[in-house]
Amino acid sequence: MVDSDRIDKLIAGVPPALALRAGLDLGIFTRLGGDAATADSLGAALKVEPARLSRLLYALASIGLLEVEDGQFRNGAEASEFLDASKPTYRGGDHVLLRELWGADLLTAESLRQNRPAALHDFSEAGPESAAAFSRMLAPGGVIFGRNLARELDFSAVSSVIDIGGGAGTILVGLRERWPHIAATLMELPTVAAVAPAILSEYGAGDVVVEEGDITVAPSTGRHDLAILKAVVQVLPPDQARSSILNAARCLTQGGEIAIAGWGVVDDDRLGPPEGVFLNLTFLNLYRAGESYTEGQYRAWMTEAGFRDISRSQLTDGTTFFRERLTD
Repeated sequence: MVDSDRIDKLIAGVPPALALRAGLDLGIFTRLGGDAATADSLGAALKVEPARLSRLLYALASIGLLEVEDGQFRNGAEASEFLDASKPTYRGGDHVLLRELWGADLLTAESLRQNRPAALHDFSEAGPESAAAFSRMLAPGGVIFGRNLARELDFSAVSSVIDIGGGAGTILVGLRERWPHIAATLMELPTVAAVAPAILSEYGAGDVVVEEGDITVAPSTGRHDLAILKAVVQVLPPDQARSSILNAARCLTQGGEIAIAGWGVVDDDRLGPPEGVFLNLTFLNLYRAGESYTEGQYRAWMTEAGFRDISRSQLTDGTTFFRERLTD
């Protein structure tokens, strides 16, 4: 007998995720920190009506993110470790981005009916204000990714890093917290490069070199030991995805390395990992041609560019990560 358990579980997973996003948006987990508070005191601190706020607090407690005793709420162990913005392990920096991505996901059927992205995002046509807003939205997540990268890889022999298409360049901020010796360069489209220095200065990284350029057309003017492409290849059509990797190789010193990361990667059978499979649907709504490319496609482009020892792994945040060295 067939039952509806799978369908029921899929539907039941949506409200808890939205409650988590609301908690991040309000800053509940950071406000609590290591303390306990009532709905009244939290409401006053957050300028939210306490009785209405309590509904969200109890919802978060019901899924184990908060603990409650005698009307006092405190962070659960997981929320304390990963949802408190004062901690280096914070994973909630993309909560503003989630609003845009999840909002786009609601339009998938419409995008398919109209044969065009219903929530089109075009980096090349962004004006100064929208470029600044989008870069600021991505900035906290960039710092977190940079910290994760710095913990997982040894950069002791790396003297120069270029972040290609990295928005405001805050990956470099997180990276250099642990490896301050690295000379850092950001390469971005002109509209984004124009707003990046101000954002970098806010993070105390005014010394990052910002270079205007389009990696799908030409490499950087300099040469570097490591090139990072985070969530870049996945937003490009196949011909530009290929050229971005070929040109990134030309940004490197002899024996230099490339690090390609993002959720927009799928196995060759296109059935996993789930992050890549479902992000592929999000791309339908946001980009005219971006997609989650297969591992085989990535490997073919990297091999053509002259890379060897190509490895694929998954970082602690679920991001697919390719690392490879340029043939001497």
